[in-house]
Amino acid sequence: MVDLARRGFFRGRPRPKAEIRPPWALAEAAFIDACTRCNDCLGACPEAILIAGDGGYPTVDFRRGECTFCGDCARTCQPMALNPETQSSPWPYKAVISPACLPHKGVECRVCGDFCDARAIRFQPRLGGSPLPEIDHEQCSGCGACVAACPTQAIAIQQ
Repeated sequence: MVDLARRGFFRGRPRPKAEIRPPWALAEAAFIDACTRCNDCLGACPEAILIAGDGGYPTVDFRRGECTFCGDCARTCQPMALNPETQSSPWPYKAVISPACLPHKGVECRVCGDFCDARAIRFQPRLGGSPLPEIDHEQCSGCGACVAACPTQAIAIQQ
């Protein structure tokens, strides 16, 4: 069967896979409809963590650093795909630690806690092993500061 979409028979905006959008993004379907992919938000981000993702829509790359929630991306967004007036918080994302975390393997590491300004990552002592990190999801802003700092890429930002 011929893939008509790849051959250009269907026009319109591609529907990208779900990614972490910049702070104050509208719900995904509304965001895709509103975003013109002008990339003004990418240039406005002082942390340079916004990149053109799937379909050219802006997405956050936490490997580049953290989000400070400065709001520059939203202030630059002319089509209002990023709109602080419609959101009570910048986004619903929080850090999640996987079993690849070094303390789960018996290796002392507290790097993520050192980078967490919100002090949302705490290390609980345990008998016979390295203290394990625990995330206080009430404190975690989902800024991503811990992601790039992790030597094993064991931390992800998820909803």
